[in-house]
Amino acid sequence: MEDRLKLKKATYHLWTFTISKLISSFGAQIYSFAVSFYILQLTGSATSFAANLICNILPRTLAAPFAGYLTDKYSRKIIAITSQAATTLAIAGLLTVTVTSGLSLVAVYTTSCILSLTSMFSGVAFTSSITGLVDKERIHKAMSLNQMSISFAAIASPAVGGLLYGAVSMPVFLITYMSASIIAILLESTMNFTLFANRKEEVKGEAKESMWQSMKAGIHYLKQHSLIVTIIWMALLINFLFGAYEVGYSFILIEKLKMGSRNFGLTQGAFAIGMLVLSVYFSVRKEVKFPFRLAKRAFIGMGIIMGGAALPILISMSGTAVFVYYLIIMFTLGTMIIIVNTPIQVMLQKQIEDDFKGRVFSIVETMAMALMPLGMVLYGFLYDIFPAQWILLLSACLFLVVTLILARPSVVRKAHPELKEVRIVNSEAVS
Repeated sequence: MEDRLKLKKATYHLWTFTISKLISSFGAQIYSFAVSFYILQLTGSATSFAANLICNILPRTLAAPFAGYLTDKYSRKIIAITSQAATTLAIAGLLTVTVTSGLSLVAVYTTSCILSLTSMFSGVAFTSSITGLVDKERIHKAMSLNQMSISFAAIASPAVGGLLYGAVSMPVFLITYMSASIIAILLESTMNFTLFANRKEEVKGEAKESMWQSMKAGIHYLKQHSLIVTIIWMALLINFLFGAYEVGYSFILIEKLKMGSRNFGLTQGAFAIGMLVLSVYFSVRKEVKFPFRLAKRAFIGMGIIMGGAALPILISMSGTAVFVYYLIIMFTLGTMIIIVNTPIQVMLQKQIEDDFKGRVFSIVETMAMALMPLGMVLYGFLYDIFPAQWILLLSACLFLVVTLILARPSVVRKAHPELKEVRIVNSEAVS
């Protein structure tokens, strides 16, 4: 009876978590849309816009290790709810400033820094709690639904934001985000974060670890899991090299190919649709048997797409052909990213002990984002000097080299020892 009630509660968690993520992501995306337009309309400066991006990335990168420690040390539910409440208060503060003295860049940048921190703490707390919220058999479904909600928000929010921006004032955007955040808090407060958790209980009289000792223990734990270290290195280098595509994509389509804003927006929508389609697919199919091998193949696909993005510059194509080509490119890229993220996240959820999840996931996030600002600055500089097609092609080659070295066959076999058994069975069947 108790097991049945736990499974019923897990089902409730599955959908509450998804709805909460959808609502909060939707509010955040609409806010981001409005703020981006505000900065560009006020200043017309790409530098001012980039400064806001840095305010979104840098604080979370620097604070992630501390978030991991706190998430493993204290109640993850309290951290998640407190973070969401801090988000609400930050938006309320920006709303107050907007109404009383008018919106300013300083207020926007300050709020972006706070939201960067609160979203990071909330994200680490939730990611570390998946195995506590749902049963082991549905971790795969939970991660897929989580990604699906983010993808849906990415598709719908620009359309809603575009309709609202010209019709309503900035305070309406802020009130919308605040309302979404409050609903998310109410939903999260009904969840039991320790339903299936397997964390060690504190023993009375046992010496408590200091923060630095706890962080060192997290690093030591990582060293014992070479596959996780490999994934971290792949995230670091691949995200850096992928900056060539992130910077170059807009530059090529808008500056080189002179694509209109409507068609450019549709190609970006195709990316989100690709993510959504694959998220739905993963939510209904069985768990991937060899996630690391599948991720390797998806990374190879991403490298090919990076190089393929340069094709319309090298070969003369009509405007319609260019538009259709990039629709396909972006849709496929969206699917590749989900093929990488969802199975790998499920694998990490199952392999990392509950007591180390916060520290490990925070290290993964820190390393994944560490070189992104540098990559964007570097590639922005390179695109001003060298031909775009050669930057993309060279970066794509390096992307593939990094993938083939870090995910070489011996590493794949170590990640999935059962692959060797499958080959033996197949060879015996043939003989």
